[in-house]
Amino acid sequence: MAKISKRMQAARKAFDGKSNLSVDEAVALIKGAASSKFDETVEIAMNLGVDPRHADQMVRGKVSLPNGTGKDVRVAVFARGPKADEAQAAGADIVGAEDLMETIQGGKIDFDRCIATPDMMPIVGRLGKILGPRNLMPNPKVGTVTMDVKAAVEAAKGGEVQFKAEKAGVVHAGVGKVSFDADKLAENIRAFVDAVAKAKPSGAKGTYLKKIALSSTMGPGVTLDIARATGAEPAAAAAE
Repeated sequence: MAKISKRMQAARKAFDGKSNLSVDEAVALIKGAASSKFDETVEIAMNLGVDPRHADQMVRGKVSLPNGTGKDVRVAVFARGPKADEAQAAGADIVGAEDLMETIQGGKIDFDRCIATPDMMPIVGRLGKILGPRNLMPNPKVGTVTMDVKAAVEAAKGGEVQFKAEKAGVVHAGVGKVSFDADKLAENIRAFVDAVAKAKPSGAKGTYLKKIALSSTMGPGVTLDIARATGAEPAAAAAE
């Protein structure tokens, strides 16, 4: 059995018995317990009452976090000619066509976001089995299949986060860094929760938001009070 470090033991003790917190309470707890030598990412996981195997229960979308992610997002763009030049000018890290396809097929995936112009999709489509499982496949529903590559690249670099429900109905993402001011982290978290809540699919039945948890990269997790996280707490509770 792996030995638990003193740092993790202290963090778990700080979290012990705490659950269903407000966003502000959870952020304060996570920031206070983080002690790694690197700037940990604050991660959110939302358990949804959906079965993504059914098309009418798929949850997918994007949200521009008001304070960015704190991460240097590497962007790859499939484009040719003027659109390739436009992508490079906008700050894309990798731009190509068949050559980029071959690089990816060779196992090198050195990017966090993939964008393509519509005419490139026959090429990109060959990479579905590679990019799909990594949630990197360009999709018009989230703006990554577009002729406006400049806007797409700038959005990716500026803190836009994509989300997609996994098989178990869980959506997760990084929503900032532990070094962020508490109010900025809280603002990002509320923006993400709001975006996922608004992405409720038509086929979702019963309770949609089942559980929301926050953690840092190396720290334990804590659950949020869903009503307070979504701004839907009863008037009596809000007045306290």
